[in-house]
Amino acid sequence: MSIRLRLALQFAAILAVTLLVFSVVIYYFTYQARQESFTQSLFARARIVAHVYLDGTNRADEASRTSYRQYLRQFYRTLPEEEVRVYNTANRVVFREGQPTEVPIPLSLLMAVRQKGRQVQLGANYQQTVGLLYRDARRGDFVVVASSVDLDTRDRQLGLRNIMIGGLLASLVIVGIGGWFFASQALSPMQKVVREVDSITVSDLHRRLSQADGYDEIAHLAKRFNQLLDRLEVAFAGQRTFVRDASHELRTPLTVLIGELEVALLQQERSPQEYRRVLQSTLDAARLLKDLTNGLLQIARASDDPSQVPLTTVRMDELLLQAHEEVQRRHPTCRVDLEFGDVPPRVRQPFAVRGNEALLLSALLNVLENACKFSTGSEEPVLAVLSMTATFVVLEVRDHGVGMSEADRQQVFVPFFRAETMRAIPGHGIGLPLTAKIMSLHGGSVRVESQLHQGTQVWLEWPALG
Repeated sequence: MSIRLRLALQFAAILAVTLLVFSVVIYYFTYQARQESFTQSLFARARIVAHVYLDGTNRADEASRTSYRQYLRQFYRTLPEEEVRVYNTANRVVFREGQPTEVPIPLSLLMAVRQKGRQVQLGANYQQTVGLLYRDARRGDFVVVASSVDLDTRDRQLGLRNIMIGGLLASLVIVGIGGWFFASQALSPMQKVVREVDSITVSDLHRRLSQADGYDEIAHLAKRFNQLLDRLEVAFAGQRTFVRDASHELRTPLTVLIGELEVALLQQERSPQEYRRVLQSTLDAARLLKDLTNGLLQIARASDDPSQVPLTTVRMDELLLQAHEEVQRRHPTCRVDLEFGDVPPRVRQPFAVRGNEALLLSALLNVLENACKFSTGSEEPVLAVLSMTATFVVLEVRDHGVGMSEADRQQVFVPFFRAETMRAIPGHGIGLPLTAKIMSLHGGSVRVESQLHQGTQVWLEWPALG
């Protein structure tokens, strides 16, 4: 079922229930008012008949009494199928007026009238009977019982019911058509959004929805979808750049491998030294390819959903010592000095962060190795300072190497980018981009400051566990 049809049906159902309740209330109170009015008419009829009986029976002859009753009938309206009976103290009928019926009046009704003074009894098909106690000082108490059929109320209520049913059905038809029309009008922006979304493909992710300039729910949805398109465009652009740069970087060691093997196969006789040189060159290219592949895998892993990466409590001071030992093994000629700052008071877990130990170790190694590689020839050692505040754990790595220009510094987090001063140094340009992704995954940050020929400073900052 479409939203347009569902909205039209829901609107019609709400209006139908409202009109139905309203109609029932009107019908009920109209019926009660008419019934009360008819009851008062019956009581008035009973009082008049009592007067007719008492005054008429005091007249001298029957002709005079008949003339008196006809005279009184000119002053009240005769009710449909009315009958009035007057009972004496022995509960016997002493006078009857109207259309006589053979239906007896229950004794319980007469006794109730004598006790309460008046009584109303409702019957089927708008039949109504009332009883009135009429007191006379000379002749005693009489019970006057009047009964009639409320045909006027029956006809009027039937007409009212037909009008309400017809009005309800007509209202439902009008509301259904109007609801369908207004639902179509209300959903037309949504249909436009759907058409625009269907027209957006991978090749034109720069396009945006045009319904995002309002303040209603559809505009809110369009804004959120445009933000999603922004993220997708950035992700696709990054993916294309990553694939292009990765393909370029992978092509170099593969070309070296293929070239060396083809040259080795062209010559039939070669000295052991030549074979050794070819194997060594091939091994170096294979190692380069392995390092590049490992770096690409680490970048992919660091880009994962944080919820899918296992996190534990990691002591950064212990991890820094481990990274320092590994760097010294890889670069034995590089001197790396460590400094540990004071721990703030009331900190239960010094230098502790929430993270993935393998990824954090990779980030530390990348920063320390870069400092060693780019400060080759400098007499000053690389300095790594680990400090802690009440809310953060901070690692500063400072070297006195070649440094870089401001333009190059702004692109150090772009994968495979290499500054002009560093292109002669072996590397792939994925160390700092990988570190930035790892820090983002752990809710931390990385910052780089550098001056050409004066060195580079890198700050890593994580939220502390305390």
